[in-house]
Amino acid sequence: MTEVRDYDPNAYQRPSVAVDLVLLGIRDGRLAVLLVERDAPPFAGRRALPGGFVGIDETLDAAAARVLRDKAGIATAHLEQLYTFGAVARDPRMRIISVAYLALLDETAFAAALDAMPGLIAATITVPWAGEAGGAVDIATSKGPVQLAFDHADIVALAVLRLRGKLDYSDVGFAFLPERFTLRQLQDVHEAVLGVALNKPAFRRRMLDRGWLTATGEREGGTSFRPAELYRFRRP
Repeated sequence: MTEVRDYDPNAYQRPSVAVDLVLLGIRDGRLAVLLVERDAPPFAGRRALPGGFVGIDETLDAAAARVLRDKAGIATAHLEQLYTFGAVARDPRMRIISVAYLALLDETAFAAALDAMPGLIAATITVPWAGEAGGAVDIATSKGPVQLAFDHADIVALAVLRLRGKLDYSDVGFAFLPERFTLRQLQDVHEAVLGVALNKPAFRRRMLDRGWLTATGEREGGTSFRPAELYRFRRP
């Protein structure tokens, strides 16, 4: 067996590794993602996902947490590895492999990030397909459509596809909601993620039948009509 001391680390080319964060929230009834503007080539001036290179002594999770803090102004959030993107020509500078992370933010956390980091912008996502990956994804700010740098549009599209696939059988949708919420708010989340309108009675019956909701006995405030009942998520 070859001794480690005999190994030549320069015998093979070594690609760089980066992390990119897909930070999703619901904004004005639409699925939205947090973006930054690139200030250096390549793609200077284009919008991109918050990201950065992984340090030589840094784990992937630590790098993702650092980018979350430094570029999104978020101290902590549940980050889940989404996918590894390694197309040879995905970055014109050199061979860079990116590990994408996904985080779902409630309305308060999403707004706080925008307030904390002036360079961040929220862009709405329209994914007009419900099947396999590879379809078009439309991303737009208040000023109109934007074209993302690198392969970041593909990363966003895969994140939405993964989210849609988990929405109906897991508790993932509750991550977008405050601790207490109405059934209308829950339906709004599902409609924003799926991009379709849902039948109100059928949706509410399905949610209540799952046993995931606990009525708080309270009702929402500040409404000019009959206030809706507030629920909490109960982990099965």
